Amino acid sequence: MSERKVLNKYYPPDFDPSKIPKLKLPKDRQYVVRLMAPFNMRCKTCGEYIYKGKKFNARKETVQNETYMGLPIFRFYIKCTRCLAEITFKTDPENTDYAMEHGATRNFQAEKLLEEEEKRIQQEREEEELNNPMKVLENRTKDSKLEMEVLENLQELKELNQRQALVDFEGMIDQYREMEKREREREKEEDEREMKEMLERALVKRLRESDSDSETEEESSSSKQSDKSSSDKPTDILTADKPTEAEGASAGGAKKAKVESWERSVGTLGGKGALGSLVVRKKPAVTVSKPSSVTETAAPISQTDSKPATTDSTDASKPVTTQNGSSSLSLLGAYSDSDSNDSE
Repeated sequence: MSERKVLNKYYPPDFDPSKIPKLKLPKDRQYVVRLMAPFNMRCKTCGEYIYKGKKFNARKETVQNETYMGLPIFRFYIKCTRCLAEITFKTDPENTDYAMEHGATRNFQAEKLLEEEEKRIQQEREEEELNNPMKVLENRTKDSKLEMEVLENLQELKELNQRQALVDFEGMIDQYREMEKREREREKEEDEREMKEMLERALVKRLRESDSDSETEEESSSSKQSDKSSSDKPTDILTADKPTEAEGASAGGAKKAKVESWERSVGTLGGKGALGSLVVRKKPAVTVSKPSSVTETAAPISQTDSKPATTDSTDASKPVTTQNGSSSLSLLGAYSDSDSNDSE
């Protein structure tokens, strides 16, 4: 299988190039080439701007009877992108440029004008020096001064370059990197410190909230206790037992505590003969009492016989039990009445 893109072709041994027929083509024949616009131009027909670098399929031909130092000059034909008008320009080997010929105008170019102006000034100077020797001397002095200024500027630039050459750029870069590193560390420390302060503030706030919650709980518990103490009945103290420490102190013969007034008539609640275990709450019961008969019977007894009264007073200190083994609060009232009568 042969190659698709062949660079070298096969020539047989009996190949004779003189036998190849030569084509007789005209010298002003045209070729189709692909090129870009060499400069900015504007179409004369429609005013369309064609910028440098625009690509065209152009026709190329050799200009007849026109050369520059033996170099041929070529002409190019392009069409306007808007009105399809024909535009022509040709090469300018003298100025190493292109020259506009027909169909468009070349836009302003400051560089070309500057070069032309420099050429004109140089020609005028040469013409003046040709006939005036004093002008030649003046131009030389000006040139020498200008040259000295240029040399001084060049020396200053050299000294500046030497100063810069002594600078340690690697050291400067390392120092800059260290500064950046310290700055990053400082920013990191500041962030950590701010975070720690925020956590401390949150912790203090949480502790305050917990303290306030505990205070509210204590207040609620104290209010409950006060409500409970206020709801206690006065007779509950009769059923309450004294602490064991008081019993131990009385058994050891220590100093007795102050005796309350109700203990004198009823008795203490701490000993074996105490009424604390015998006194119970009075149960509601329907009883029919005759106060007149009770008072009548109680009066003769107190007047005629004093012995039963003493027996009653002695019996008041003893516990009176009922059938179920408990005493009633009604007996306490009777004992207290008998004691008052005895005292009278």
